[in-house]
Amino acid sequence: MMFHQIRKDIQVIFERDPAARSIVEVILCYPGFHAILFHRLAHWLYGKKRVLLARIISQLARFLTGIEIHPGAKIGQGFFIDHGMGVVIGETAEVGDNVTLYQGVTLGGTGKEKGKRHPTIGNNVFIGSGAKVLGSITIGDNVKIGAGSVVTKPVPDNSTVVGVPGTIVRHMGVRVNPEMEPTKEVPSGPTENLPDPVQEMLRCLMERVNALEQSQKAKESQFDVFEIIQHNESSKRGV
Repeated sequence: MMFHQIRKDIQVIFERDPAARSIVEVILCYPGFHAILFHRLAHWLYGKKRVLLARIISQLARFLTGIEIHPGAKIGQGFFIDHGMGVVIGETAEVGDNVTLYQGVTLGGTGKEKGKRHPTIGNNVFIGSGAKVLGSITIGDNVKIGAGSVVTKPVPDNSTVVGVPGTIVRHMGVRVNPEMEPTKEVPSGPTENLPDPVQEMLRCLMERVNALEQSQKAKESQFDVFEIIQHNESSKRGV
């Protein structure tokens, strides 16, 4: 059973990381792989109420990998941490199946509240580098969270979130912002074609400025016609 699980973990790395070249390389050089192995042992001990020993193992894993996963966190199958330095997963976090995290991701809390204080992540979720998912919120299935985003509110299934604070810019394959041209095309990869809300806002502002400039020019042209008429009438009276 244990070796079957390890084999599945290695297979997941080959499926999601094109840089992986050999099984030996994965076993020796992938901190995300090491971190999940340590976590499974620590989580098992945590479930047996051997909390101190579980915490010691998790801290050893943090020292060796740069990845901190609390022994109480629940992590599903097909979990993949790419690079991994700076990843933090809190005690009451729950992670579904086939989830991918990049370096610097935090699944954390927002204060000193008791009980469930960390996020619940659904299945088939991608979370980009440096993203922060904070609080006892639920991130739905098939969600993509862009690099550097800060998410503090629940996210429905099949959504794309970017920015600070995290903003849903795509849902069910359709852009959410009505200013944007709707499309039913879903990005082919986790990091491809993620919309930039700041860029879209600037584009909308430029369109508005252009519209105002055109309106102003139309008014100026109208005034020029009036001036010409007045000039002609004055000329006739002078004659």
